[in-house]
Amino acid sequence: MESCSFRPATAPSPFPSAPSSSSSSSSLRTPRPNLRFPRPRNRRKIGVRRRASGFDAFPPLPGKVFVDEAIGAEYGEGFETFRMDGPLKIDVDYLNEKLQECFLQRIRHAMKPDEAFGLIFSWDNVIADTDSLKLDAWRQLALEEGKDIPSAAHIRKSILHGAADHVLRKVLYWTKEEDKMEKMKARLIELYYENLFELDTPVEGLREWLDAVQTAGIPCAVASSLDRRCMVEALDRMALSKYFKAIVTDEDDMESIANRFLSAAMKLDRKPSKCVVFEDDPRGVTAAHNCTMMAVALIGAHPAYELVQADLAIAKYSKLSVINLRRLFANKGISFMDLQKQISEKSPPNRRLTVDTIF
Repeated sequence: MESCSFRPATAPSPFPSAPSSSSSSSSLRTPRPNLRFPRPRNRRKIGVRRRASGFDAFPPLPGKVFVDEAIGAEYGEGFETFRMDGPLKIDVDYLNEKLQECFLQRIRHAMKPDEAFGLIFSWDNVIADTDSLKLDAWRQLALEEGKDIPSAAHIRKSILHGAADHVLRKVLYWTKEEDKMEKMKARLIELYYENLFELDTPVEGLREWLDAVQTAGIPCAVASSLDRRCMVEALDRMALSKYFKAIVTDEDDMESIANRFLSAAMKLDRKPSKCVVFEDDPRGVTAAHNCTMMAVALIGAHPAYELVQADLAIAKYSKLSVINLRRLFANKGISFMDLQKQISEKSPPNRRLTVDTIF
């Protein structure tokens, strides 16, 4: 008999819970981890202090921002984790095989098929408008350095989607010295985080879409290269924490976009082939397909013609419904993107020649 245990209806939240009463003892409260960098409260004071004490006095900020990340899983490869009995290699095929539904889960998902899916949301321009944060950071850096940023479209695209060192050296031509470049990159990241600390508005229509998904019982995760604490605080400010069962951040030490998606699928306890990724970048769409996941692309940061690989492209969340998720898997069912044998067509039966068919 196949063993299976019921999981609770609500998975443990990845977010720190607040104390139930203000009179509770401080010793009973869950200790909150310290930030790895000081949270800026006043930009002017920080700028004066940095110039007075020297740039190197400040520790590097966490997270992978303004870098080119690898797509990953081009051949189904994943990442390696460690167990008591040694290292364990986790890849796309392994997760699709091991995260199979047990007997009771299959019965539940037959009655409520939407719960079998898992939704993975990328952070950039899917949950928050990060393009505006990046543009503001570049403009502030240009103002501090006494530089100008050209308004050409290809320049804008490069500073939004390119690595900072490439933009500084070969796009804006601000500097070629390594020391100067490292200082500019560090200052650029700090300016980005200062803008992030003030972010409190999600993408238009996202909250209504998450309400519908939560009503349908579909678990959701968010994947980002940001620091975990910054991510949790940003979600709290936008009042979105309750919608996500899991988060994947820089602390998970994923080396590629695809690895973050696989880690999110593990945390949601869903097979990659039953997950849907919400992305705005063609590279993220490719990473999702490499993981045998469906991809829904948001048009905006990239035009529609650059997102033709996505299984579904939308301009706004208001154009989306839960039925659209079912239709993504409707054509091929649970065997979506599984390897299939080539079906050999049977040769048609020989016709009997008659006088009418002879010319």
